[in-house]
Amino acid sequence: MSELDWYLQINLKARHLHLLVAIDTYRNLTQVADVTHVTVPAVSKSLAELERGLGLTLFSRTTQGLVPTPYGDCLIRHARAMLTILHQARDELKALSSGAEGKVHIGMLAASASVLLPQALSLLKQRSPGTNVVVIEGTTGSLLPELWQGRLDLVVGRLPPPDTLGSFEERELLEDPVTLVTGRHHPLARRKTLKWADLHPFPWILPPPGSILRDPLERALEAHDVPLSSNYIETLSIHVVRAHLQVSDFIAVMADTPANDPAQPLHTLPLSLPRLLRPTGVLWNRNRGLTPSAQLMVTCLEEAAQRLAAKRQTAR
Repeated sequence: MSELDWYLQINLKARHLHLLVAIDTYRNLTQVADVTHVTVPAVSKSLAELERGLGLTLFSRTTQGLVPTPYGDCLIRHARAMLTILHQARDELKALSSGAEGKVHIGMLAASASVLLPQALSLLKQRSPGTNVVVIEGTTGSLLPELWQGRLDLVVGRLPPPDTLGSFEERELLEDPVTLVTGRHHPLARRKTLKWADLHPFPWILPPPGSILRDPLERALEAHDVPLSSNYIETLSIHVVRAHLQVSDFIAVMADTPANDPAQPLHTLPLSLPRLLRPTGVLWNRNRGLTPSAQLMVTCLEEAAQRLAAKRQTAR
């Protein structure tokens, strides 16, 4: 066993992980000493012992404070991940000791999971009332880093391109084609037949640039010679889209399942779009696997997706 292996496996302690994260956060030994409730010499000594034990320089001392070296960046990244795992273990142990059955942290891509996830949560609570759930809404760009760091157990929504998924496992749940929608009062909603050119006069609600739908949507519209109006709103909030379509003549693009929500019905325009996106699915971190609670959540998602697909087939 090399000296580095020996130190990492035998001598590296949780306090070292906390120290690394604190130094990376504050870059100043005095502030680190304040938040860790020790003296500055004690912080300096602990860092020196850590660097000596590893045989690596983790921080450069500069006029701007302590700056991580490449070795420091590497160890800090893993320290954050290990602390997250320890916190999850603490939460699970507390839940078990209190009679609860676990906790699942879920990231939701609202535009594609706003119907599927609530139905899956209902199934979960029927089967395991003691399993608690935290749901965070966001974008692919904001949620995948949280999933990689271990702060989320699952991300549910439209699956991103396969080339972005090196660290993640995925499971396809539901084919949910994208449709063009308006409010039921919209002038185009009263038309029995439509041509693509009929869309020209109307403003749009668009997914923001950089979202997984924006580029494929623009290409599809360009293929039909439909220019995007200079009058538009950009949002990923399905609630904003629904509310605005009810009181305006805007056109929006939406997955078929939320578009047909009977609680707030919209009109689907009879114009066929190509398959713009991958199916709705669930992602998790390949390196961490699934806790029993997260595995149960995946099972409930699969069942909810099957029910939605069967309901859609019946409606046709």
